[in-house]
Amino acid sequence: MDCNDSKCPFHGSLKTHGYEIEGDVVSDKLGKTVIIGHSYTTFLKKYQRSLRKNSRIAAHNPDCIGAKTGDKVLIAETRRLSKTISFVVTKVISKKQ
Repeated sequence: MDCNDSKCPFHGSLKTHGYEIEGDVVSDKLGKTVIIGHSYTTFLKKYQRSLRKNSRIAAHNPDCIGAKTGDKVLIAETRRLSKTISFVVTKVISKKQ
């Protein structure tokens, strides 16, 4: 597939560093941006309990990857691309069935 996206980590000049997060695509209605749902646990020291939390992360979706709603993806941290986007989709782990 021909990818002319300058913000693609494989065909453009965008470098990745830092966190790599696995999550599910919740929404793909924003053009080249997808919203990733990420669930994680954190420990509350005061109560000696674990707490389940959810976060929604906006990530750039290059043309050559093309993640859709329901896909499980891997996103990597990169430089700030816009006010809300600091991640880019690097791989689709599994497609929605």
